[in-house]
Amino acid sequence: MALITLRRNLCHLTEFRSHRALAVLKHQPIPSGHRVMKVPLCPWFSVQPGLFKVRFHHACCKKFHSENGNDLHPLDEPGFPPVPDWDGLEHGLTGAEEQVFYRRLSQFTSPQEVLSFISTQQALSDAMAAGAFQRICEMENQGGGPGPPKEILGNSTFQALCVQVGREPSYLSNSSVVAALQALSLLDVGPQRRLLLKLVAECQHRLQRRALDVHSLCAIAESLVKLQGPGCPMLRPIMDELQAENLGNFTPEDIMALYRTLQLCAENVDQHQEFLNKINDFTLSIVATLSPTSISQTLTTLVVLDQTQALPLVIKLGRYAVRHVPHFTDEELDRVLEAFIYFGHSDRFFTKALEQHVAPLCPQLDPRLVSRVMEYCGQKLILSRPILSAVAETFVQQSEKFSPRQIAVLIEPFGKLNYLPPNASALFRKLEDILFTQCDFFPPKALLKLLHSCSLIERHPVNFMAKIFSPYFLQQLQGEEPYLDRLSLAQLTQLFVTSALECPFYKGPRLLPKFRVKSFLTPCCSLETPVDFRLYKSVMAGLIDLLGARCYFASRVLTPFGYTIDVEIKLDEEGFVLPLAVDEDVHTRLALCLDGPKRFCVNSRCLLGREATKQRHLRLLGYQVVQVRPAAGSLPDSRAPRLVGRDAARFGLEQARRSPPS
Repeated sequence: MALITLRRNLCHLTEFRSHRALAVLKHQPIPSGHRVMKVPLCPWFSVQPGLFKVRFHHACCKKFHSENGNDLHPLDEPGFPPVPDWDGLEHGLTGAEEQVFYRRLSQFTSPQEVLSFISTQQALSDAMAAGAFQRICEMENQGGGPGPPKEILGNSTFQALCVQVGREPSYLSNSSVVAALQALSLLDVGPQRRLLLKLVAECQHRLQRRALDVHSLCAIAESLVKLQGPGCPMLRPIMDELQAENLGNFTPEDIMALYRTLQLCAENVDQHQEFLNKINDFTLSIVATLSPTSISQTLTTLVVLDQTQALPLVIKLGRYAVRHVPHFTDEELDRVLEAFIYFGHSDRFFTKALEQHVAPLCPQLDPRLVSRVMEYCGQKLILSRPILSAVAETFVQQSEKFSPRQIAVLIEPFGKLNYLPPNASALFRKLEDILFTQCDFFPPKALLKLLHSCSLIERHPVNFMAKIFSPYFLQQLQGEEPYLDRLSLAQLTQLFVTSALECPFYKGPRLLPKFRVKSFLTPCCSLETPVDFRLYKSVMAGLIDLLGARCYFASRVLTPFGYTIDVEIKLDEEGFVLPLAVDEDVHTRLALCLDGPKRFCVNSRCLLGREATKQRHLRLLGYQVVQVRPAAGSLPDSRAPRLVGRDAARFGLEQARRSPPS
């Protein structure tokens, strides 16, 4: 007992500890496997480590138990297996040695290698312990698991790291506290709950003393939200402290940390919207300095936080994303495209960059990215032949890589954009084989969109119409909703019209009348593009001037099959115009399709699939279809004919007189 009391009193004396450390050095040989490289290298993480004075375990206020007078441990804590004694040797470390230590950490590929390396170290500062702790947790998190396995958590060296980091947090630097918190945010904190509480208490104490810099505040906020959720009590004072700072003092890394923090508490974003608006405005000024990863991350955060008012920032990010397209990882580019789809943004220079990057590398790209590129082209109506052809070739060669949902997203733009790739026969043969074997694995709405898209480019899914018209499929399509959505009903109706007009050999089940829509032109979920108002007014004025009265033509005529004709004119056998009220002696019905810019693919003279299908069906219904385009320059291609007003009407009548009735 006297020996224990003596040690308890002497362990507080600095001179005694130093002499004890020197005695340990004299009697303990350095392991032969420990070699220090005298090469100045950079650490693996951004926080610059500092050399801190490391203390022995204090014995005061604790009850110790000793079996032989040498090994001491508290009675209320489990005794660890023998671990390296780093305390007595730390005073001899140099900055170069710490740099070597961090570089060695970055070279290891598993936590076991790190622990083995740590166990050979004769000296370890608190900053180095925090860095090693963070590196172990990062590698375990990269493996996709919930955290380090039990063999890691139970390792004596790992436990010693936890003890050293949490022993007296008040002596740790801000960078060491941040590194330890970031490490804890990557694993299950259950076994290290005590360490977490100590670090959080220390952060709160430093926050009250305003001893944390901007970088530390951002990193601590992000880690605490990950550990304690968006309701973390310290989040509000940290945000108040950050709002008091000048945004000019924030680095791009700090801004990214703030975005990640706000993204994690998206449900409470209204509480921080004013601060978020300031961040968005500030980010607008530093977009040019952002890395590809930061651009992708910022766009993702804007999507999660629904920052539709930040469109200037989205546009500028998109402008700078063009130059980074070859440098994005597949996941980052996927997130960029997702943001553009969400905000409805498109850029022709970005499309060209995709053509240069996606087309040649399509077979090596992630299937999720390939389907996202097609979704982007389909939503923005971008007819990019290099991309669509490359995707079609990739699908034929590597169809097994794509999931059913990805296949549906991949095929839909072909019909939407009215484009048949060079390998169309092989593409649809492969698609038919997949549908025969995996049809039940496709989500009902995805399957309907896929088959509808095939019909738009005259690849009619006759072999699957019986399935989609069946009551069982319609019930699946409805799901738990009280009724089918308008778009699904319109697609089903158009498939039914296609089977009646273009597939007379189809003798299977028909779509029940209660599932058919009366008009494809609706305010929302329309399968027709509304007529361009300026073009419509111009043609109306020209027809009145040419025919002499409004009674000789009708506008916006609804046909029995659901299509709306922009302008209908009746002609007799000699080609003379008949009044609308006359139904006798009608030899030709003239349908003028006033195709404005929105009925064409972007930067192309190609009609959209739904408009081409409409005109094809009108011809099959007996109409003489005349396509009226706007003046040259209104369409992307300046070679489009100038057909406006009187010229449009005269051209339509001459077309009808020269052509035999359908």
